[in-house]
Amino acid sequence: QVQLVESGGGLVQPGGSLRLSCAASGTSLTANAMGWYRQAPGKQRELVATITNTGSTRYADSVKGRFTISRDNAKNTAYLQMNSLKPEDTAVYYCKGTYITRWTDDYWGQGTQVTVSS
Repeated sequence: QVQLVESGGGLVQPGGSLRLSCAASGTSLTANAMGWYRQAPGKQRELVATITNTGSTRYADSVKGRFTISRDNAKNTAYLQMNSLKPEDTAVYYCKGTYITRWTDDYWGQGTQVTVSS
């Protein structure tokens, strides 16, 4: 089974930056797509950014121009570079990997806390 582990969260001041990592293990397959989601207090979990195995990316309007998703297939790792952070970015950030063989399987990481506060 696939395991995803997020890291890189923490406390940062408004305007600062963080880089999240998501390491996949337990499979020789490359994820067809990987995505970052977040859930803030009192809100539903929402999609932040996705990247396909061909490098196509998509972002939520709220993070366009500030966040960048990338992946290193050789290391089975996805990244989320977050710049110009705002207090409203505070949330638990989750990584999802989608694997398509004869069917589609989604796997989730445990989440990492990002807190933006002055």
